[in-house]
Amino acid sequence: MERVDRPPPPTGVRRLMFRAPIYLYRLRLGWLFGGRLLLLDHKGRTSGRARQAVIEVVEHDSDGSYVVCSGFGTEAAWYQNLLASPDTTVQVGLRTIRVTAKPLDVNEGGEFMARYARQHPRAARKLVRLMGFAVDSTPEDYREVGRHLPFVRLCPRT
Repeated sequence: MERVDRPPPPTGVRRLMFRAPIYLYRLRLGWLFGGRLLLLDHKGRTSGRARQAVIEVVEHDSDGSYVVCSGFGTEAAWYQNLLASPDTTVQVGLRTIRVTAKPLDVNEGGEFMARYARQHPRAARKLVRLMGFAVDSTPEDYREVGRHLPFVRLCPRT
């Protein structure tokens, strides 16, 4: 696995397209994503202001938890904000769920990435390229990519 230059975060029209799912969730159209994307509410770690991000679900477990990954690494604002304030809410479809964020270790991340690539091979190839990795698309390559990315389990709380 080779790390190549990652493209800069989107700006302009491209940024608007990346943020479009947030607006769809606000219009109560989150059901359109069929559980593949969730809307994460988080609090700015320095400003304290309410923030939102739409993130792809890597896996939804039978205990109701969701596993997500920060494709842009530990620098992603939503990831850093979750580490600072792990209790938050997510919206999946039309449901709002109170969750606690728990970072996963690198080996767990590797296994999640390998499973994700097996279940969604085309999406996985595109995502790893977008994240700045050059891989041969073998399970071990995806496992190695997963070891370099921060994964988080969003556990429901009562």
